[in-house]
Amino acid sequence: MLTTGPRGTKDILPDSSGHWQYVEKIIREVCNNFAYQEIRTPVFEHTELFLRGIGDTTDIVEKEMYTFTDRAKRSITLRPENTASAVRSYLENKLYSGPQPTKLFYIGPMFRYDRPQAGRYRQFHQFGIEAIGAQGPAIDAEVISLAVAFLNKLGLSDLKLLINSVGCPQCRPVYRAKLQEFFQDKRSHLCSDCQSRYDRNPMRILDCKNETCAEYSQGAPHMLDCLCEECDSHFAGLQELLTTAGISFVINPRLVRGLDYYTKTAFEIQYSPLGAQSAVCGGGRYDGLIAECGGQPTPGIGFAIGIERVLLALEKQALLPLINTAIDVFVAPLGTETRAVAFQLLTELRYAGIAADMDFMNRSLKAQMKYANKYPAKFVALIGENELAEQKVMLKNMETGSQELIARTALVPMILEEMEK
Repeated sequence: MLTTGPRGTKDILPDSSGHWQYVEKIIREVCNNFAYQEIRTPVFEHTELFLRGIGDTTDIVEKEMYTFTDRAKRSITLRPENTASAVRSYLENKLYSGPQPTKLFYIGPMFRYDRPQAGRYRQFHQFGIEAIGAQGPAIDAEVISLAVAFLNKLGLSDLKLLINSVGCPQCRPVYRAKLQEFFQDKRSHLCSDCQSRYDRNPMRILDCKNETCAEYSQGAPHMLDCLCEECDSHFAGLQELLTTAGISFVINPRLVRGLDYYTKTAFEIQYSPLGAQSAVCGGGRYDGLIAECGGQPTPGIGFAIGIERVLLALEKQALLPLINTAIDVFVAPLGTETRAVAFQLLTELRYAGIAADMDFMNRSLKAQMKYANKYPAKFVALIGENELAEQKVMLKNMETGSQELIARTALVPMILEEMEK
């Protein structure tokens, strides 16, 4: 039906767009405090970018991407996440030639063919950051601190920060072998996806949401027991920095995240009142991604936060602000002959920076006053035949009910003066 949007999409209507603007305002304030600058990448990329960047064993690549062939027979994909796009832009635009690390943030729509549920859509919106170029655990702590600062500034409580280390190419093969040994006699009981992951990326079995797979993965070896000296030192340094900053955390050795490019630090922030799907933020380090996308080996770390999930959490805690739809002046023309002057006044008010509107429906005076009160409007400027002849307007204060006849040329200065009080 043409009157129904595609499944998994949602209109952001005027009565809720103010809440989005509020969250985006907080995003920009926090990112400015942390010296992160905004990047805006295209909503579609060459499919190869995500195949190489995200990893072909992920659910995103295997099941969820919106991929199509354009008229030039190129494979194009709507972005399912923005880290790969940010890395592509970092390389293409030589952002590495500027002061390092490169610190970026983004706000925008992503696309995944997933089962729609509360706060999760097929077109959804993410706020994320990327810090590219710094190696040590201090930048990891900063990235986590930014996420915590953002959620705290919104007033959210009952948040839990989970951290883990997923190792690096040096120590992960040891862990891979231990996982394969552990799952060898359980492989036939796993779902078809995890049976495939057994050879390609057994760590992804730990991230499977299938209840049977979760049951058979109980008691699986932990990556933390297989870390090389560098990864172990990095993870210990992160814990020390978070503790020093007063950021509480829980170590979850089963936290692997859903993207293949993660190395060393992986983290997630959960908001328990959301239920089983409680994650509102997820991120980690991706030291191999830049090289995988064609650049020089360069470390990086980032996170993504689902804005729909955050808004749902704010609603549950009654933290959504009241949206102010008030205007300063409503211009009420009485009769057809007054409408041109009314529109002229309306234009003067707006160009002077005054929020104003007028009647466009030929309503009666009573209906116009009722409409003005719904905004609500602070003042109503009435123009009837007498006011038109005398080049004046009747200005009514909607709060006090008082009204006075003033010159049309005095309307804008008077309203500006009232706005300064």
